[in-house]
Amino acid sequence: MLAGFQNLTFEFGARTIVADATWHIQPGERIGLIGYNGTGKSTLLKVLTGEYTPSAGTLERSRSTTIGYLHQDLLSFETSDSILGVALTAFQHIHDLEAEIERLGHELERTGDEQTLIAYTDKLHELETLGGYNIHHRTEEVLQGLGFTPADLKRPYAEFSGGWRMRVLLAKMILQKPDLLLLDEPTNHLDLPSIEWLEKYLLHYEGAVVIVSHDKYFLNRMVTKIVELYQQELHIYSGNFDFYEREKAVRIDLQKKAFENQQDYIRQQERIAERFRAKASKAAMAQSILKRLDRLDRIEDANMERPNIRINFRVDKTPGKVLVELNGLNKSYGDLQILNNSKAEIERGDKIALIGANGKGKTTLLRIIAGIETYEGERRWGHNVEESFYAQHQLEALNMQNTILEEMQGCGSQMSDLELRALLGCFLFSGDDTDKRIKILSGGEKARVALAKVIVSKANFLMLDEPTNHLDMHSCDLLIESLNRYEGTILLVSHDRHFVSKTANKIWEIADGEVKEFKGGYEEWVQWKQRMSKQASDSSNKSNSKNNNYPSQATKQTQKQPPAAATAPTPPSNNTPIDKEKKKELQRVQKEFQQLEAKLAELTDKKEKLEADLANPDVYSDRQRFQLAEGAYQQAAQEWQTTNRRYEQVFERMVLLQENP
Repeated sequence: MLAGFQNLTFEFGARTIVADATWHIQPGERIGLIGYNGTGKSTLLKVLTGEYTPSAGTLERSRSTTIGYLHQDLLSFETSDSILGVALTAFQHIHDLEAEIERLGHELERTGDEQTLIAYTDKLHELETLGGYNIHHRTEEVLQGLGFTPADLKRPYAEFSGGWRMRVLLAKMILQKPDLLLLDEPTNHLDLPSIEWLEKYLLHYEGAVVIVSHDKYFLNRMVTKIVELYQQELHIYSGNFDFYEREKAVRIDLQKKAFENQQDYIRQQERIAERFRAKASKAAMAQSILKRLDRLDRIEDANMERPNIRINFRVDKTPGKVLVELNGLNKSYGDLQILNNSKAEIERGDKIALIGANGKGKTTLLRIIAGIETYEGERRWGHNVEESFYAQHQLEALNMQNTILEEMQGCGSQMSDLELRALLGCFLFSGDDTDKRIKILSGGEKARVALAKVIVSKANFLMLDEPTNHLDMHSCDLLIESLNRYEGTILLVSHDRHFVSKTANKIWEIADGEVKEFKGGYEEWVQWKQRMSKQASDSSNKSNSKNNNYPSQATKQTQKQPPAAATAPTPPSNNTPIDKEKKKELQRVQKEFQQLEAKLAELTDKKEKLEADLANPDVYSDRQRFQLAEGAYQQAAQEWQTTNRRYEQVFERMVLLQENP
């Protein structure tokens, strides 16, 4: 065991964070620590590090256990060193060793003493064993994995914003390789490529990792155990986040049934005691029944801590088919070209996620569309468009003297105070919190107020920049549910892959100065990108289509796409005569492509249903049913692979025929 609690109670002032909790962290474990905002997850990490002393019970930790703790308070660190220099401080022992080797070298030159030579050789061997000769390479590799360019490495740490500083400190902690790594919201300041790099790194990390995160996608890929801080207790689940959600639902259902059964038993016994209490011959029996009830270990009701309140949007006007049309957009910052003669179109009902690495221009494009960023080119609004824009910088537009409720009342939503208070509860403002003045709120609380104002704005076009940054999982789920019911159009920027996968029906990516559009959800886009990458590496001598083989914008959104489906590119329009035989072959290939596309979608649905059957406890507990289900799944998977290979071959042939008519 590396660290843990034994019958631990911790009280923060008059408030109990956890009571009589036992939790042991074993080497190599990857644990997700979850709970609603304000339950005390970060406080619990500080108890683990020894920063806080428990009120009762014991904190257990091996003397040799090293702990690395990444948290927001680290941002108070200041230095004039370069970010490479800051990250290299992870190797303090190696630096001390190098200084000792240099000292011994000078002494050896002066004396030629044999004992000094032996000590010098031993230190050189220790340096080699610790990997001291490649610490610069390892440090640069980690920093670049977290999104820094080679040119950034020599820049002073003080020049970077809080998010980038946190990445440097994360790099330093990773390089230290502690036995136990505690990460408090590590993905908050990372873009998607950096999150993916961190996932790959942590999956092979030799030590134990405890992660506090609201990113379900990240937790699902990272952790093998969930520890939930709920109602001052720790509940441990051996699985990822999806497993936890299923098991918790079962546990709550069983506890609720046990509670109801016990209440029925108590009521029955009380009626019996009441009936016979007045009879002298039965009074002793009645008294015995009441004493037995007093000694009974009562089961608590399993009511959820917070209710599921629906966030309802109101849209007054229906816009035209096209909300925004962009043509010939150009945008640059100095020598950095963000957009180059780019064009795009947003249609009614689109729910678009702008994703990609930091610095590619996602927020810039969002601000151009919102009309608060200068640009060259044309941005044309459609008919009846009423937009609302949420971004961190808009917090300055809040009236600092208003209470939260007064700020919401001024939105013109025509919602009652009761409805507004219910909505604010979804954004973590409950009870008297709604009477707090804006000026005393933290940055995160102000951000939640600004987002709540967007929700009630009656706009038919929402632009959202990182809307989940200050929400817990429950609030994120409520927001996802409401955005899926929303009848308007959405353009959002987010690094939360779970949020994007549950809300977006189109993906926009800025590449080579252009807006590349994929007509499908996030999971489909990821699989499609993987296929395109594999296809490019398998046939690197073949030139891809001009738009990196992005699906044609002529494809209808209503058309169902299989995972990673690429739609047929539109043939080039020119005056070159087309060979009749090739034209016939192209038509035949296009027809086969459409048939394969439909078949692949059908097989994908079939495979997913069979996967669900395999995960059903009723199936895998029955050996015969499990063998039949597994056989059917293997057959469906093989058929899917065969069809997918043919699909790729036909796609390549179609592209070749269109490029060489």
